[in-house]
Amino acid sequence: MLGAGKLALGDMLFILISFVLLTALVKKFAWGPVTKMMDARSEKISGDLDYADQERARADKLAKEREDALKNSRAEAIDIVNKAKENGEDQKKTIMADAHSEAESVRQKAKSDAERAKQEAMNDAQNDIASLSLEVASRVISKELNANDQKSLIDSYIKELTLNNETK
Repeated sequence: MLGAGKLALGDMLFILISFVLLTALVKKFAWGPVTKMMDARSEKISGDLDYADQERARADKLAKEREDALKNSRAEAIDIVNKAKENGEDQKKTIMADAHSEAESVRQKAKSDAERAKQEAMNDAQNDIASLSLEVASRVISKELNANDQKSLIDSYIKELTLNNETK
């Protein structure tokens, strides 16, 4: 049995040396690349997770910026509407003031036109009365007076009438 034990011991030594040698070869040729590959995969996953976190943070930041911009746009829109209302009110006041001013101007012009027309009518009436009075007087007294004397006489009479009408 000694032979059988030797054989077993020799086989065992061979298997042990083969195992150590195969382990060294696997470590050198397979374990290193597999470990590198696993480390690279781990780093890639870690990088992808970091990138995803950065992108999520960036997306959150963009969403907040958009929300702030929307709030600002709403506030600006409200300001624009309020300013438009104020401008409308100011224009309304200006238009109303201009209209009142123009109406007052038209009223004053109409008043002055009426006064001028009244004065012209008075002058025309005075001249007509003077002419009529002269004609009537010349017929009544059947004698002609000097035209200047008659005109001054009639003018003084009309002035008296005007003064009497104004005092009433």
